[in-house]
Amino acid sequence: MKILRLAIVFFLTCSFGFAQVKDVFYPLAPNSIRFNGYFGNDIQNSINHWNKGVVPYSGFVKLFRNGSKLFAQGEMWGKAVRSGCMFYRYTQDPELKSILKATVYDLLTTQRSNGSISCADVSRQPDGPNGDLWERKYVLLGLLEYYNNVEKDPVVLKAMCEEADCTISQIGPSPKVRIVDQGWSPNHIESSTILEPIMKLYNLTRSQRYLDFARYIVEEEGGAKGYKIFEDAFNDKYPEQIGGSYPKAYEMTSLFEGLVEYYRVTGNEHWKKSFLNFFKNVWNREITIIGNGGGDQPYHPAVYGEAWDNTALEQTNPNIQRMMETCTGITWLKFCSQILRVTGDPLAIDAIEKYAYNGLLGAMKPEGDGFSYVNLLNGLKTVTTGWGAKVDSVNVTCCNLNGPMGLAYLPYVAIMNSDKGPVVNLYNAGEATVLIPGKRSAQLKMITDYPKSGKVIIGIKPQSPQQFSIRLRIPAWSKKTILKVNGKIISVVPGTYAEVNRKWSSNDKIELMFDMRCRLINAPHGSNRAGDHYQALGRGPIVLARDENIDADYNKPVTFKVSKGYLKIIPEQPILKSARMQFRVPTATGYIHMIDYSSVNSWNGKHVCTWLPKVVRKEN
Repeated sequence: MKILRLAIVFFLTCSFGFAQVKDVFYPLAPNSIRFNGYFGNDIQNSINHWNKGVVPYSGFVKLFRNGSKLFAQGEMWGKAVRSGCMFYRYTQDPELKSILKATVYDLLTTQRSNGSISCADVSRQPDGPNGDLWERKYVLLGLLEYYNNVEKDPVVLKAMCEEADCTISQIGPSPKVRIVDQGWSPNHIESSTILEPIMKLYNLTRSQRYLDFARYIVEEEGGAKGYKIFEDAFNDKYPEQIGGSYPKAYEMTSLFEGLVEYYRVTGNEHWKKSFLNFFKNVWNREITIIGNGGGDQPYHPAVYGEAWDNTALEQTNPNIQRMMETCTGITWLKFCSQILRVTGDPLAIDAIEKYAYNGLLGAMKPEGDGFSYVNLLNGLKTVTTGWGAKVDSVNVTCCNLNGPMGLAYLPYVAIMNSDKGPVVNLYNAGEATVLIPGKRSAQLKMITDYPKSGKVIIGIKPQSPQQFSIRLRIPAWSKKTILKVNGKIISVVPGTYAEVNRKWSSNDKIELMFDMRCRLINAPHGSNRAGDHYQALGRGPIVLARDENIDADYNKPVTFKVSKGYLKIIPEQPILKSARMQFRVPTATGYIHMIDYSSVNSWNGKHVCTWLPKVVRKEN
């Protein structure tokens, strides 16, 4: 039956060429949204001090011209450029465009005689141990973002095709080199992640050879040497069980991003079930309180804190030394955006919000010129050591390159379009131009200081009165949400979209009040460590933490004053100007001060305590 199913898919694809699955939600046009305050400041900080600041673009290009000094180092150029291009999509900043254009055309001068853009000379290609295919993946992703979001230059498209064609000439069934025999890892999973840009290039060109190569990766090789990654997910294997001894969280999630692109073209529900199972199991088993996942305990200590490891359960494990790689979080965010677009599932944007406000902002340097490699929940929050090297005197790691991409994706998903009308996913102050039925536009203006408070006002201004729907995400954590349209209350359900269909005019107003009560969060049970000895606090989408910068007793046991699962905390002026929020929190022995996790500054060596130990009463 499996052979028959694959034969039918092959016939349909070859006969009809392009069986596109239409997304439920799709992004606004470039430069259609502008953030204020939260997110807006962080985005501009990253653009100014990273993408337009210290990024050594010319040094990255030299790696292709002169050879790299570290395996996979050729990824650096593509990572820096793709976030810059997404930022340009948001800002249309001419200075940023000039920087991006210069480095793209500088890179094109390194093209080798066989059409490849590679850190390895032709005689050593494909250069498996040094991650040649992984590097080419990021070359393609950087050029794709430039072509799609900055300038549709046919010279760039030609270079992408030549890069892909060279790869196809070298990689494939015997007598070529199998893709699962390329790479540095035990199962070579990273090489198959070239699936994503190959599918995006197919969407641009409709060239059958790219779809054929994608089919080879997915349906013949299966994603890794000795393991059918996609089939394991289809059969509902847990993430930490997929890929043998190397369930690398970042690369595996990137691989499933490519599978979503493959599904969009083939329409094969088998692959949809595979990536939806993966999404479900990562969310349930791996994502921690701050929205990221992966760790070094207890199953895969040799993978340096970057493996799927049942991290949702293990997140209070005191033996964990490294967890939640920023590259994992960014790729999870991007994968969630794919799930959101394909399915319209509000859980996907709940996951994005959780990571954005906590793990993403919590990994960013206060100065905006980099990101932590991994993050801890207790101890030294930011850990900068990991894969990377100095390039033109700038310390560059995979994670401080990837972090800006997470910021750049927030405008992309915050407010989206659908066939029925706009979809509001994230509640950040700002303005947006959206599409409404009939190919007309409308303006949305959001006034809020969310998540400092739960009050949101949205003004709607269509060109003329028109009937359409506005969908508003009601976060699962907000158990008591008040929604009003022109003063009239509309009932809502947590964890869903509230859809308001009416004839909208320029005087209409939406009001939302989210449930910002402080919630007590008990540590996960069932591990081998008395997880019930830990507790945490959440307020809206924000996780609170104790900060050694303001509290010498930051890691001492506490007994919170709780009523029916909630605490009465009091907002107060932050002691540190860098803190976004600070609260007085009631305990059995008085008040303690807690701030939002993202504001805790460990770059100066100070510590954080997010899972707070309880006061344990001694037995008589």
